[in-house]
Amino acid sequence: MEAPIATLYYTTVLHCDLTLPTPAENLACDEALLAACESGAADSVLRLWEPTGHFVVLGYANQAAREANLDFCRWKGIPVLRRCSGGGTVLQGPGCLNYALILSSQAGPCGSISSANEFIMRRHQAALAELLQRPVERRGHTDLAIGGLKFSGNAQRRHDRWLLFHGSFLLHFDLELIESALPMPSRQPDYRLGRPHDAFLMNLEIRAHLLKAALIKAWEALHPLTKTPLEEVRRLVRDKYTNDAWNLKF
Repeated sequence: MEAPIATLYYTTVLHCDLTLPTPAENLACDEALLAACESGAADSVLRLWEPTGHFVVLGYANQAAREANLDFCRWKGIPVLRRCSGGGTVLQGPGCLNYALILSSQAGPCGSISSANEFIMRRHQAALAELLQRPVERRGHTDLAIGGLKFSGNAQRRHDRWLLFHGSFLLHFDLELIESALPMPSRQPDYRLGRPHDAFLMNLEIRAHLLKAALIKAWEALHPLTKTPLEEVRRLVRDKYTNDAWNLKF
């Protein structure tokens, strides 16, 4: 039997339901919230957002030409961007729900990469199992799955005092488009068993507002964030997320 989920030790987690107009702005917003917490300008935050168009997101160290079908993406006008966290490459778009958690990494269950993975993923596993009324599995390092089919992938970025833990949930996504936009990944979890994207992934087929409510409840994020660091978002978009020097650096 697994040990009980660690008690939520944060005094306040604020929630922010904010989707910005462009992929670059949305990726920049996660990093800007992390920087705000690191500087002392904000406290723990749960951000939720839903993409309005398709785009590829490379993990920080991914090689663009290896992990994305760049010719197809250019042909279809699908932007290819790079995030500040690790993990694998994903295709984002309508039918996904994304979240970002910014939590203290100095004490409690988020003091290391592995303990943060365990703490956050167990909380999400329990929240999803309660919402869906069916068993939810933690697979790989930071995947959630049902019956061996993945519906959520996650990654983290750590600063000195705070961490960003973010990911996505497949709700009503066009899984066939993933087959065209992304080759088989260079690194795969054991449970994938070499399956192509459309045989490895699944949609939850639930409304986004239900999952949002479940995540807000899981993190006791009952109060809204009143100030978003939009100036830092704009700076990151200008200097980083709209530049090939960052997005295609590898």
